[in-house]
Amino acid sequence: MKIGKLLRDIHHWASPIAMLPLGIIIVAGLFLMLKKDVDWIQPPTQRSAIEVTGPPETTLAELYAAAVAIEELEITAWEEFDRIDIRSDRGIAKFIAPNRWEAQIDLVTLETLSLQYRRSDLFEQIHDGSFFADWVKTFIFLPVGVILLVLWATGIWLFVEPYWKRWQRKKKRAGRG
Repeated sequence: MKIGKLLRDIHHWASPIAMLPLGIIIVAGLFLMLKKDVDWIQPPTQRSAIEVTGPPETTLAELYAAAVAIEELEITAWEEFDRIDIRSDRGIAKFIAPNRWEAQIDLVTLETLSLQYRRSDLFEQIHDGSFFADWVKTFIFLPVGVILLVLWATGIWLFVEPYWKRWQRKKKRAGRG
């Protein structure tokens, strides 16, 4: 079997296998590309109205108490937070709860500057397959990534091959003349 035929067959049969998972990856990836531009996907990062030089005098316990007081976060214990992101350059702390709500709290006044639903983490989980199940991430999305790499490589060959053959024929004709 010639290499061109083999690569066309691989390209032909690998494509339908990868179609659905790859479509999901692409759509979720498009949302992730826009997460800083579309507030619906990820809330914009606020800025404290008070500019402070040096560390604020607010303690972590005070920040925690301010975050727990926000009902939408549904947090009753420190360990329940998905993550806490302190943005010292903006004077805020972001508290992200497992229910995907995000509260941005001023590091000086402890005022809640923003309380919004955060969808970017959901799109990240869909993009890597962990939203569906850990086994889907490992046994479907990872192989589809490998298949996509094979499709990319075979597609390059299928694109270059006619030019390569034409160049070889011209070279052969020029050698005869």
